[in-house]
Amino acid sequence: MVQPSRTIFGLFLASFVWLGAGAAHSEDRGRDFDFYVLSLSWSPTFCATGKAAQNRDQCGTARAFGLIVHGLWPQYERGYPQSCPSDQPSRVPSSLGRQYLDIMPSMGLIGHQWRKHGTCSGLSQQDYLSAMRKAFEGVTIPPALKHTSKETRVAPDEIERQFVSANRGLSPRGIAVTCEAGKLDEVQICLTKDLRFRTCPQVDGNGCRQGRISVPPID
Repeated sequence: MVQPSRTIFGLFLASFVWLGAGAAHSEDRGRDFDFYVLSLSWSPTFCATGKAAQNRDQCGTARAFGLIVHGLWPQYERGYPQSCPSDQPSRVPSSLGRQYLDIMPSMGLIGHQWRKHGTCSGLSQQDYLSAMRKAFEGVTIPPALKHTSKETRVAPDEIERQFVSANRGLSPRGIAVTCEAGKLDEVQICLTKDLRFRTCPQVDGNGCRQGRISVPPID
């Protein structure tokens, strides 16, 4: 009668150890991502929505942003991690975050992106935001999206071609243009962990399917 009890206890202990190992693996899983997506949002589209009133840094009367950083997102080849355990604070200090308002003009967005995506990068807050800036500055924005004084209509594929033409090494399979209500929403560019261009079939496949979309003017 003793042996069965030991067997049951042994199975319980083995299960406990296995579950503990699984939990530890889940904490590390986000840091084992495959690549980044640099998501660039077309600010005039956002600023035309009801949400714009909540963000004076981005949509105030004296603001004239075009493409701004929505986020730098760790990705798996299929799917992505989010809200990973981190020993970093959940709140981004204003003294740090405000250094990036020129490319991501919202402290609320900066904090949200850190908590949802930055915690999965394995980087500190400062290093993650620094990587975000480096990624953004490593992309050349096509002239047609730098200065737009009137609304235009263009095929999403044409926007992709403009980016590919302006950025050596960027492949049509490593970029996706998304749309919202018939308007340019985001340009998503796939990068390696050391911020070089790479292909990404799943992201590329999620691009806008419309023939032509509106590009609201910057000013």
